[in-house]
Amino acid sequence: MPYPFVLLSAAVSLDGYLDDTGPDRLLLSSPADFDRVDEVRASVDAILIGAGTIRADNPRLLVNSPERRAARTAAGRPEYPLKVTVTATGDLDPDAKFWHTGGAKIVYTTDEGARRAHALGIAADVVSLGADLDWRRLLEHLHDVRGVHRLMVEGGGTVHTQLLQQGLADELQLVLAPLFVGDPKAPRLFGPGGYQAGRLRLLDTRRIQDVVLMRYEPTAPGAGGTASAADRHWLRLACELAAECPPSRTAFSVGAVVVAADGTELARGHSREAGDPVVHAEEAALAKIPPADPRLATATVYTSLEPCTHRASRPHPCAELILRAGVRRVVTAWREPDTFVAAADGTGMLREAGVQVLVLGAYEDLAKAPNGHLLG
Repeated sequence: MPYPFVLLSAAVSLDGYLDDTGPDRLLLSSPADFDRVDEVRASVDAILIGAGTIRADNPRLLVNSPERRAARTAAGRPEYPLKVTVTATGDLDPDAKFWHTGGAKIVYTTDEGARRAHALGIAADVVSLGADLDWRRLLEHLHDVRGVHRLMVEGGGTVHTQLLQQGLADELQLVLAPLFVGDPKAPRLFGPGGYQAGRLRLLDTRRIQDVVLMRYEPTAPGAGGTASAADRHWLRLACELAAECPPSRTAFSVGAVVVAADGTELARGHSREAGDPVVHAEEAALAKIPPADPRLATATVYTSLEPCTHRASRPHPCAELILRAGVRRVVTAWREPDTFVAAADGTGMLREAGVQVLVLGAYEDLAKAPNGHLLG
């Protein structure tokens, strides 16, 4: 199921704290950075915080600029983004500013939490996710039912930690403030636990008065049959590579990327690359990696069209090349139609051989785009 683009936003001290233990909120951002955050808020469809942040900070969570609100309404959007909170227990203060400012609000909770929230008369839509909180169900509901395509998450630390650990964060915008907290009882941004392997990719850095903004995106592929935000990033890249293929009336345009378990890109390729009229995308990418590279065993192949099982131009189809390389995970956007080969089913062939194959249909239209002339 498709999810919104999930952007984590936070400011921390030099020693990694979100706040101190004093009665008032510690202001970590500069005035210019608060304005930047307001600009980001105005750009998204929804803003999410945990119930603990409502209890601790009592925020309004608004777009403060009248000009930005006016631009939203002029574009046919609500004046304010949807405000979202998450609580397992339903322990909410009905008098908090969160409920009485801005536009629409929604609470995601458990069955038990929903009963409590309804009894408190919370001024918001209340959606139960079942016996336990389930972030994937929450994101699916936001996307499919509430039409949220970009979600900004402003905390707290537990929420940020869970989304990163489950591979659901597409981007992290982190502001580093020039001060120390030093109190072990103060809240930190990230908690302990199992995070995905590898380094995040640095997208941008920017000095904003006396703070520094750093933008990162996760790169490590997901595990097994669960798609991560990085999986979606790499698959989109594969689909974009397909647009670089020289056009053909007798073959599909396909892009492929091979990525190691730590998020390192090993190779990329596309159909008819480098003037070879018959080379396939997966074939082109795998040919650039030494066959003995130990990273292949835990790598993921991303391909805009499922790997082929039959071809006349080469002795080995791409599904077989993937098996020969030892790759055990493939993510694709589009099942091969019967245009050239009937019932090709590269997905089925790979799965029978023990390869984990994910088909992310949300990217099918993007994969089809450079092949429209073949599809009628």
